[in-house]
Amino acid sequence: MPLVTTSDGVRIACQLRGAGPVLVLLAGQANSHHWWDGVREDFHAARATLTLDYRGTGDSDAPHVPYSTRQFAMDVVAALDALEIDRADVYGTSMGGRVAQKLAAHHPRRVRSLVLGCTSPGGRFGVERSDAVRRSLAVADPAAARRALAELMYTPAWLAAHPGPHQTMGDPAMPAHARRGHLAASRDHDAWEELPGIRARTLVLHGTEDLLNPTANASLLADRIPDARLHLLPGARHAYFEEFRATASPLVLDFLEKAAPPE
Repeated sequence: MPLVTTSDGVRIACQLRGAGPVLVLLAGQANSHHWWDGVREDFHAARATLTLDYRGTGDSDAPHVPYSTRQFAMDVVAALDALEIDRADVYGTSMGGRVAQKLAAHHPRRVRSLVLGCTSPGGRFGVERSDAVRRSLAVADPAAARRALAELMYTPAWLAAHPGPHQTMGDPAMPAHARRGHLAASRDHDAWEELPGIRARTLVLHGTEDLLNPTANASLLADRIPDARLHLLPGARHAYFEEFRATASPLVLDFLEKAAPPE
């Protein structure tokens, strides 16, 4: 597992697997690369996959500095540079989709094609989760809060058949300051003014039953990014990419091949 040192001296753990053109997979808030454990093999017939542990998660450093989606995007660029990857496809989900927006907007030469899943433009135009959802996640009982999060991620039928543990529920080893930093980075994300400048071919994916990151954000992104495609997955909640992988992963691969065939 290579450790990449960023320009501000932070060591970022990266995981490059498979062979072929590189697909960067960006995880959700307060999660390490294990977010993708359930599905990354879906892409290896056609792509290598590159994940990283965000600063504050996994085997990366957890500096006591402000975190932001722009900084996370710069960390991705540091990883690409260290691994001598000039351009890559990028697939970001949840906060990873926010990071992917910043990456495509500020480093357009590095992004061959872009997939944004269950994410939001942020800022004053982003659609926030309801007060009821916020209250369910803020209860004092940790077990109840975890159940509430699981029910926002997956459908009841899927949870009944897959009792866990689930790799999308956060990195349990994160220090408290890093968890707060990730929350602030996601909360403060605002790419609204930058989205029209994204030139990578873009696919927006979202579950129709996503209450954690409301589905209305998908059409905002698709309308704001030039020529973006939108695909909604009926019945899916926030972790559509895992529960609905039989549909979602082929959609992504088909889009990547048609949008930007490997050089």
